[in-house]
Amino acid sequence: MDTNFFLIAVILLIGFAAFDLVVGVSNDAVNFLNSSIGSKVAPRTVILIVASLGILAGVTFSSGMMEVARKGIFHPQFFTMPDLLTIFLGVMLTDIILLDFFNTFGFPTSTTVSIVFELLGGAVAVSMMKIIGHNGSLSDLGNYINTGTALFIIFGILLSVIVSFFFGAMVQFFTRLLFTFDYMVNLRRFGALWGGVAMASIFYFILVKGAKGASFLTPEATEYINNNAWTIMFWAFIASTIVFQILLFFRINILKPLILIGTFAIAMAFAANDLVNFIGVPLAGLFAFRAAAASENPLTLSMGVLSKKVQTDTYLLLIAGIIMVITLWFSKKARTVSQTEINLGQQEEGVERFESARISRMIVRMWLAVMDTLKLIIPQFIRSAISERMDPKRAKVTEGQGPSWDLMRASVNLMVASGCISYATSHKLPLSTTYVTFMVAMGSSFADRAWGRDSAVYRITGVLTVIGGWFMTAISAFISSAIVATAIYFSNFYAVPVILIVFGAIIWKNHKTHGKREVEKAKEAIFNLKKIKDAPGSIATTFEHMNLLIKEIRESLDTTLHALFTEDLGTLKFRAKRVKTIQTWCNIITANIFKSMRLLQKNDFNISGQYSQTIRRLQQLADLNRDITLRAMMHVDNQHKGLIEAQIKDLEIIKQQILDIFLETETIFTNKKEVSLDSLESKHQVLKELALSMNQNQVKRIVNETSKTRLSILFYTITENSVALSKQLIRLTQIFQESFGNVQKSNQ
Repeated sequence: MDTNFFLIAVILLIGFAAFDLVVGVSNDAVNFLNSSIGSKVAPRTVILIVASLGILAGVTFSSGMMEVARKGIFHPQFFTMPDLLTIFLGVMLTDIILLDFFNTFGFPTSTTVSIVFELLGGAVAVSMMKIIGHNGSLSDLGNYINTGTALFIIFGILLSVIVSFFFGAMVQFFTRLLFTFDYMVNLRRFGALWGGVAMASIFYFILVKGAKGASFLTPEATEYINNNAWTIMFWAFIASTIVFQILLFFRINILKPLILIGTFAIAMAFAANDLVNFIGVPLAGLFAFRAAAASENPLTLSMGVLSKKVQTDTYLLLIAGIIMVITLWFSKKARTVSQTEINLGQQEEGVERFESARISRMIVRMWLAVMDTLKLIIPQFIRSAISERMDPKRAKVTEGQGPSWDLMRASVNLMVASGCISYATSHKLPLSTTYVTFMVAMGSSFADRAWGRDSAVYRITGVLTVIGGWFMTAISAFISSAIVATAIYFSNFYAVPVILIVFGAIIWKNHKTHGKREVEKAKEAIFNLKKIKDAPGSIATTFEHMNLLIKEIRESLDTTLHALFTEDLGTLKFRAKRVKTIQTWCNIITANIFKSMRLLQKNDFNISGQYSQTIRRLQQLADLNRDITLRAMMHVDNQHKGLIEAQIKDLEIIKQQILDIFLETETIFTNKKEVSLDSLESKHQVLKELALSMNQNQVKRIVNETSKTRLSILFYTITENSVALSKQLIRLTQIFQESFGNVQKSNQ
């Protein structure tokens, strides 16, 4: 092979860098956006402008090429240019796929950890091939790989997760104890001092983390900053305190500029330091190719030249910054990742994304036991005082209209995250910005009582799921990169087109999956009435949502019964998963009803009884559909004998009749008009008579032993549940007529 062949590999690496920037920013945007977005400190456009300026400032601060890409994980002098391009191609292909997968499902992960373990996996794979080729032993692997770096990073992961959560919870607890949820009163008293501390922490973060390696700083200036860090922080504290006191004098909320400055700082640090996660490997490949091409033996030259310091061209950094900013503004997956942290930390109870898990229930029980013990130790008057000041009801926010958390918690998140990252950086301790910002946010939400008795198990499950994903990042990055690098090494790069096709198909599938998930989320967003201002309007909207729910149950019932008749296990498993979605929608509508009922009581509408009955009917519909679906799925999945022809014929008649009732109910809800229920009740009566007749037919089949016990149970379940579904639909329609009659009268 000549150098032109490897030039193509380098061009591919540069192209991969652009893709990696997109998927990387989509995941890492959560680090610097969520405090501002979750607290609604400013319109989203303003927040994105501030973050964009931070990114552009950060890329100009970034000087030199990523150390870990060149020599942090492996010793480059033991590799040739083809060896390194093999490793780098495996790393970039794996990184794009891995980060895109996490983005698709909305899980924040560490781009630093992913790139490090991908480099480690690829380097180990190529090193093993070289050792085998030279008849070496496994002990020679230490000559190629810098194993200490990987172990140090794993230690940093564990330490940063625990420390960040602890300090986030502790600082938020004492901050809330001082300011309470009605923080504006005490902010005028202590806000300037508190803001000065927060600003000093953020300013130190900019100096130590954000401006680290800035090309415009001379070595003398960098040394001066390092030697006088505490003095700089002190004067930053004094200046900030004075400015904030002046702003408070003019009744300006100092938390807003503080949060926006913190957003700018972390965005700048992200661009200055994490940018290398996306372009460091391609630039290392480009530099290796240039160095090899200039030599007499480009394919066998040792790459020890990579151990030297390399300056990155400024225009490349600016191009990368522009790609990052564009991604920040237009990436839908970035919003998906952000929403995971926002949902886990939201102050109000809402729709929980994660299910309850056994380990989370154990943790909650253990914590409650600890709290019961503390109650025996801490005097009652102290507990009462703390409880009063930590009461979320003191927040002056109308239910459903406020942000996910308030400005006070957002400022704590930024301050603590900045402090933890700055301290670790100054002491050369490894950590991940993602891990720190996420765990600080979780710690502060825990201290803020956002994890109540009704939501704690779900929130803890979510946090544990995300943390588990972090360790899976390291494992999957190592294994996947090693496999890809091995395939490229053995095929002499000819496997690259095949790998590109396979990975392209995976990305396309991820794109389709994300689109489907967004559609489901959009439906849930339609259902979730966060802003309820008037009872009549909420009733009208709720009944519209009920219509969508009824339609979904009808489609579920239709598809499930057809799949049962044809023993289509794949469809039945899909419908069994959709049962959870239907139940979620039902719970959301129920929550909307509770919100509306509170308004009904305030306005003295006399329909609370009918409205509360709606909850019961909705839950019955969801439960009956779930029972039919799960029984059908389990019957086929357990390979039991299918329904006999006579049973299918009877159930087809039942199916058509109940679906007819569903359709007529939907029409009534859609038209929003008072109509006679005689037709609906008549069809219900026909269904009851059909069910009775079909059940008698089933008795004959039991007697002549043509239908075994399991088939009989399944048959009776479907017929009886169909009648029960029809009954609930009629009752819902009656409530609809009564409720809308009252609404229309109230609007006249």
